[in-house]
Amino acid sequence: MEAIVFDWDGTLVDTLPAITRANAAVLGQFGVPYDDEAYRAAYSPDWRNMYRKLGVPDDRIEEAGMRWLGEYRALMGEVRAFSGALAALESLASAGFRMGLVTAGDRPVVEHQLLATGLGTYLPVRVCGGDLPYDKPHPEPLFRALRELGVQERPELVTYVGDAPDDMRMARAAGARGVGIVSMLGHRRDLEAAGAAEVSDSVAGWVAAFLASAAAR
Repeated sequence: MEAIVFDWDGTLVDTLPAITRANAAVLGQFGVPYDDEAYRAAYSPDWRNMYRKLGVPDDRIEEAGMRWLGEYRALMGEVRAFSGALAALESLASAGFRMGLVTAGDRPVVEHQLLATGLGTYLPVRVCGGDLPYDKPHPEPLFRALRELGVQERPELVTYVGDAPDDMRMARAAGARGVGIVSMLGHRRDLEAAGAAEVSDSVAGWVAAFLASAAAR
């Protein structure tokens, strides 16, 4: 393995509760009742398609996106990395792995969170939502990260770590290895069905097992 690329929300940082509350608030403003199962079924990094599936009128999709951003920023407060995530990235960096980030998150928000959590030190390559005219599970966001990491010719030597089924589908489409992190968006069976080579309960847990296995070889 030469490089490891991570998702952001729900993988490295505990932002999914705020994201979900913001989405519920926006849906309510459009008269759409929030339901956990319907939300999980419709969830996509392509937020326009997600809102369309949930019942927001086509001519108000962009308005819904702007409302969500305002709701989310109001809810965020102090951003926290998941327990052990920072130490896990430090360990991977010490072991010589190149690392990057591919997220559907809005770049100004993500850049602020990278700085606030200290995780940005270890994620110099960053592909965010809106950087390309493609969203996960299209492989192009991951391909861009691989190009910037200098491993575009060797995707089979790259692992992508994420918490949603579309993360695993993107990894598979790019020829990379997908590692699923269990979250409210991706249960173990969902991640495996989407192509995860393995599934862990946390980034910290996966990194510890991965480095221990590498050391034993």
